[in-house]
Formats: sequence, structure tokens, C-alpha cells
Amino acid sequence: MKLFKKTSPRRNQVRRNITSERFAQAAKLMNANVIISFLLWMLFVVLSIPIISFGLVKQTGILPMSIIVIFISIAAAVYINHYQKRIISNHVRALALVGLFVFLLAATKLGITLFSNQIFQITEKAIAADRTFWATGTAVAAAIILTISYDQRFAIGMSVFYCLFACFASGASTGINLFLTMTAGAVTCCFSLREIRTRMKLLEVSAVAAAIVFVISFTLEFLLPQNPPKTTMIFRSAGLHAASTMLVGILIQSLLPLIEKVFRIATSMTLLDYSDANQPLLKRLAMEAPGTYSHSLLVGSIAESAAESIGRNGLLCRVGAYYHDIGKINKPTYFVENEMGSTSRHKELSPAMSQLIIVGHVKDGVEMAKEYKLPAVLRQFIETHHGSTLVEYFYHEAKKKHDEKQSPLSETEFRYTGPKPRSKEAAIVMLADSIEGATRSLPEVTPTRIEAVVHNMAMKRLQDGQFDECDISLCELSRVEASISKTLAAHYHGRIAYPKQPDQPLDQPQTETQNQQADTESNG
Repeated sequence: MKLFKKTSPRRNQVRRNITSERFAQAAKLMNANVIISFLLWMLFVVLSIPIISFGLVKQTGILPMSIIVIFISIAAAVYINHYQKRIISNHVRALALVGLFVFLLAATKLGITLFSNQIFQITEKAIAADRTFWATGTAVAAAIILTISYDQRFAIGMSVFYCLFACFASGASTGINLFLTMTAGAVTCCFSLREIRTRMKLLEVSAVAAAIVFVISFTLEFLLPQNPPKTTMIFRSAGLHAASTMLVGILIQSLLPLIEKVFRIATSMTLLDYSDANQPLLKRLAMEAPGTYSHSLLVGSIAESAAESIGRNGLLCRVGAYYHDIGKINKPTYFVENEMGSTSRHKELSPAMSQLIIVGHVKDGVEMAKEYKLPAVLRQFIETHHGSTLVEYFYHEAKKKHDEKQSPLSETEFRYTGPKPRSKEAAIVMLADSIEGATRSLPEVTPTRIEAVVHNMAMKRLQDGQFDECDISLCELSRVEASISKTLAAHYHGRIAYPKQPDQPLDQPQTETQNQQADTESNG
């Protein structure tokens, strides 16, 4: 028997490489975000097990209920990892989601416990049916809040998981009827509540969900295998489920600002408020940097149409574009749109100093947004509307003045610090901003030239890697280009030159008839 085996150095190197790769994969899996997310998952399990098991230990026991809660929680965690992976890195949102589920489950258990035999002196079966309307109300609340905070698909999936938890919290005797009633109300709210643009939207959604809950609850009572209860009991039970659904909609309407703050979101209603020209920041922009204000309005119109062409949030793009250049308020005369025919102030500065002033408007804008407490969803447009692009004009000016004996001039010194756009809406605003500025510099604006500028700018940003962190596809980018070209062509449409009378002096004002004719043709 050999004491030592002959080994190949190459084989040893391969083994070391495999071992290092395995350690790297393990380290990637066990990073800080995953560990914190796992601890939050454990927190939810630890809190939800006693809530769901309260009052049911004698019937089912703590161990079976704990196993059920753990397996449903694992399924929910897998669903979150698949459809909303950002929650793993966004610990505030993860904590808010855990808090929402725990609070609603506690409210369900508390409501069902309070409505006991001492309150309603009726049959046990009717009591169970009457008490479970609390679960329906909390399921609808979960569906509405999740739809507002995330998207419809994610809200539907998480609402189904919550319905399972609430069904067990309501007691084993509730059966499939309660689960179907809760699911019907939750899914109806998820499908109906795409966005909240009016103050009546939540009430309308709640009314539709209440009607469907009433029909489902009323119908399911007749499918029970036991002797059916009295019709009055069925009506009362269905009515309580429907009433809880309606009341939840009214309650969430009043708590909407708090929900937006907890989940760090802005609904369409809030965005419409921020689009008002009387907002303090927009008023300052209009008064102190009127050229930038006009530019922002046009970028907003362009971005809104482009976003809607690919099914994204056009309102978010428009309002974000209104605020993307607010940092120029601090030094408005250093930007060409605010010079108003005066001499450029950059002629007295070096290219490096000019670049610092130009790049600095992004940082100034973020600080002003925080000072005026703009929602985070709007601040992203201020941070990312230039990405890490190159300040080309001053870079080329610096190259002209650069001494060859010195160290080579780096592009990095003349680039914005980023970050790059992380959403399709932010990428669209970046593109609309750069294209609008490039179009203004054209000596003659025609539809053909606009299309060429739009395509060249889009390809330039794509090749520069500015869209690397957002999931916009080439097909969507093509549709965005077409929309921007169409909007800009409509904005820069041709005008008819109005001839003057041969004997009319150049400084003589037009007559009232001529003015009316010009206004009519211009509006047409």
C-alpha cells in the first residue's frame, strides 16, 4: 500500500480554483442583504405563529399550525424573490411588508375574538359566519395597499398568501368559503386599482369589490353540505362581508398619505399635486430660471408621450421632467437657455471650472429636492437625467487648451457622477432632455432632421452604457424614438410668413383685422 499518491500540479490547481469558486458563490449567497432579509422573514414567522394560533391551540395544537405558517411563509419568500427582488435589498420596504401582514393578521384575530358568543346570542354556525367579515376586510386592505405600493401581479400573489394566513387565523371551521370570499374581494381590488388619479377612485373600487363579495358570500352559503341556514342569516353574513369591504376603502382613502410615506411611494394623485405650477419649487424655477422652466415643460410633454407609447407611467415621466433641472436655480445665468441674449459667463472661466458648475446642478437639485421634501420617486429624475455622460463641449474646449507636455486629459474628469437611470421612466426623461437640447441647436428644424437627431442621440446613449441599469429593450427604444420624433415635429411645426403692405413701414403695428387673421391661422 502506497503512503503517498502521485498528484498532478495541474489537477491541484483545478481543485483550488473549484474550491475558490464555491467559496465565492457561498459568499454571494450569504451577503448582508440576504442575511437581513432572512432575519426579517424569521421575525414574521415568530410574530405570526402566536397570532394565528391564539385560541386555536386546543383544537389543532401549536406544532401543526407552526409547520403550516412556515411553509406558507417560505412560498411567499420565494414569490417575493422571483417577482420583487428589490425588496431583498430595500430593508425598509421589507420591514413595512412584514409590519403590514402582522398588523392585519392581529386585527383579524382581535376582531374575531371580540365578536364572541357573549355578543351575539345566535347559533354557533351563524356566529362563525358573522365574525369572519373581519378577515374579508383585512384581505381587501392588504390587496389595496399592495397594489398601490407595488404592481397588480405582485399584489394578487401576496394577497392570496395573506388570505391563506387569515383563513387559518379565523379558525379551522371557516373552510373554503371564507378563503374564496376573501380572494374574490382582494383580486377584484387588484384588477380594478391600477392607479389613483381621482379621490373617488378608491371608493369606486371598494364599491365594486363589495358587490362581488356580497354575491360570492351569498352564493357560497347554499353550497354547504349541512342544512342551509335561514335566508336572513345568509343576507346578514353577506352584508357584513360587503360592508367591511366598503369601509376598508373609505379608511384607506383617509390613510393614503401615511401609506405613501411608509412605503416611500407617490400615487398619481400625489403626482398631480406636484405638477401644479403653484408648487414652491416650480414657482421658483419659473421666476429665477424661466428658460429652464420652459425647457422642463417641453421635456415633460415629450417624455409623457414616449412613456405611454411603451405602456409605462407617463404622468410620472411628465412630473419628474418638471423637476429634473431644479438645481439650475442656484446659478441660472450659467446655462444657455437662461442667458436671454447676454454674453456667456463661461467665457471668463476655464473649461474645468465651467464643467464643475454644469455638473454641480445635479447635486444642487438633489439637495433642493430633499429640502422641499420631494418624494423619492421624483428625486430619481434629478439624480439620473444625465447619468454618467460626458460634458462634451467643455471637454473638447479643454482638449484645445491642453498642453501636450502635461499628462493626458481624461474623459472621466468631464463626466457626470451618475447614477445611471434605473427605471424606464428615468431613461426616457434622460433621452428626452438631451434630444430637446440638441434639437434647439439645429439651424433649421425639419421632421427629417429631428428623426436623425433622435436616432443618433438614442444610439449614442445606448453605446455609452447609459441604459445598462434599466431593462429597456431595443424594441421599446425604437418606439420611444418614434414618439419623441412625432412630438418634436408637432412642436416645431412650420409657420406661414405674413407679408406686409408695400407702403407699410416696418415699425407700423398691424391693424386689428390683420392681428385676428394671424391669431386664427396660428391656432389652426
